[in-house]
Amino acid sequence: MKKVFLILIILGLTACNNGQKINGHNEKTVYRSVKMINPRLPENTRLEYEIAFGLLREAEKDNAIFFKSIDGKTPAELIAMGKEIFQQRKEEGVAQYQIHQNWEEMIKN
Repeated sequence: MKKVFLILIILGLTACNNGQKINGHNEKTVYRSVKMINPRLPENTRLEYEIAFGLLREAEKDNAIFFKSIDGKTPAELIAMGKEIFQQRKEEGVAQYQIHQNWEEMIKN
């Protein structure tokens, strides 16, 4: 009985540790983890998180590469990746990114 209790505690702690990371093993787990993480974020971070995810998804059409690139990422890491894509597209001269001075302005608007 003690062993079962110890195993349950270890599993619970392990699950809590990964509660803020994206599970990129397959499409189902990616979207499930993104959906579960979003409501746990501070309200002012949710939109930024959603936009970053959308930019990353749009940038990589190959599912296997996309899933691997976001697997194990935290919301802050995902947002940082989204900011990089925004900056790359802005530097490339993509019209929809030129109307914004920076990432923060785009999120605000």
